[in-house]
Amino acid sequence: MKRILALNQSRGPGWDRSQRSEDQPGWIAHAEFMDRLVDEGFIALGGPLEGSHDVLLILRASSEQEIEQRLAADIWRQSELLVPKQCFPWHIRLGALD
Repeated sequence: MKRILALNQSRGPGWDRSQRSEDQPGWIAHAEFMDRLVDEGFIALGGPLEGSHDVLLILRASSEQEIEQRLAADIWRQSELLVPKQCFPWHIRLGALD
């Protein structure tokens, strides 16, 4: 059964802090990979948290293990540009995700 989970990722040791996200190695492959996950309905929402080094993803998954398995194919995970920080099941009480 799919649930809603919130995943916080952070810039890892591979991140070049002198460069924008779009100028990091593998940007195009990363963006295409993430877009596919959105198209599949796996990612509901996602993006960087302003004023931090973190990225928040709202995901539809059956478990944290499924999330880790699916995101392991991301070039930014493989090159440690992004590393997982925290993952929580999210019980939405107000509003809705389609």
